[in-house]
Amino acid sequence: MKADGLKIPRHVAVIMDGNGRWAKKRLLPRTAGHSRGMNVMIDMAKKARELGIKYLTVYALSTENLARPREELEGLYDLVRRYFAKNVKDLYAENAAVRVIGDITALPEDVQALIEDGVKNSPANPDFFVILALNYGARAEITRAVNQAISAGQPVKEGDVSSLLYTKDFPDPDLIIRTGGELRLSNFLLWQAAYAELYFTDVLFPDFGGRDFEKAIKSYSSRNRRFGKI
Repeated sequence: MKADGLKIPRHVAVIMDGNGRWAKKRLLPRTAGHSRGMNVMIDMAKKARELGIKYLTVYALSTENLARPREELEGLYDLVRRYFAKNVKDLYAENAAVRVIGDITALPEDVQALIEDGVKNSPANPDFFVILALNYGARAEITRAVNQAISAGQPVKEGDVSSLLYTKDFPDPDLIIRTGGELRLSNFLLWQAAYAELYFTDVLFPDFGGRDFEKAIKSYSSRNRRFGKI
């Protein structure tokens, strides 16, 4: 699909890094960075849909993040409590659906309920998906898939593994964006990222605006994807 001459990826995944550093530079609590980051994430979803992207996956909470100080985690959960329901309704109005990958059973029960309702009440035939990676880790996801295969008592082929992952209903990401200046995937979609294009930017996520997102899409559009072939 193309928009204004650009090749538009079908699925974009984003590692939203830099909220804490953004807040620290401004002598603010880390929760202020997360709050700003949530607003940026909402704007990014709107921009992605506007460009014709079908799937947007955001790395919102990793399995490792759960080891952070309780105060910071409670701040994150409070953001979900305050903003999730309203923003989900706005997505519904745009015929967009919410999906979740990861193990949300480790989250507070009321937060789990909000997220589950968001998924359950999504439009039946959406034309855009926002996929939230919550308490997600790629190694844990792959381990879970392997254990499911063992329980089934059958050897698996490569395609069988894909069908056992959280992302079985979605295509692999075409483009993975990481903000914040770090050059690694940090346990995010390791299986699915096999042939994804990678884009790294020094911009901290709370400063990652629409133009920055478009810049990443333009970079993707300029690349020749060969998937290991000539």
